[in-house]
Amino acid sequence: MNLVTLLPFIVLIGAMFLMTRSAKKKQQAAAQMRNQMTPGTGVRTIGGMYATVKEIGDDTVTLELAPGVHAIFAKNSIGAVLEDAEYNRIVHGISDDEPTDTPVVPDDASSLTEAPKTDLTKDEDEAPKLDLGKKDEDAPKGDDEPKDGKSDGETGAK
Repeated sequence: MNLVTLLPFIVLIGAMFLMTRSAKKKQQAAAQMRNQMTPGTGVRTIGGMYATVKEIGDDTVTLELAPGVHAIFAKNSIGAVLEDAEYNRIVHGISDDEPTDTPVVPDDASSLTEAPKTDLTKDEDEAPKLDLGKKDEDAPKGDDEPKDGKSDGETGAK
């Protein structure tokens, strides 16, 4: 047989070997992690539930889901064994970190401007603001009124 015809089979067998090897390493790491569980350790199941380990059997683990609520799970259903600080942070909201000196970000950007807001209407030197919504009284009234005598808002107005 020719070497060129055997090359695809050799590559395929090598790829299968590498994939099974990495999967086997992951399974061993997960089994080692599960063996490190002790009663009182916080865990996360593969379903995302956080609980505390109460008892460990051969193939099962008794978890305390809430105070006084116990459930029996298979050891394979434990997704992660958590450290105490991480478990308390997630479940109880307790943080061991000391507060940092990071500035508090305001909800709006008004306090981020350099100059404080001033009310321009209180200055006597300032000209009064123009009200653009009102009609000027000096303007001739004949130009603004409609020719048919009906204004906006009346019945039959165009």
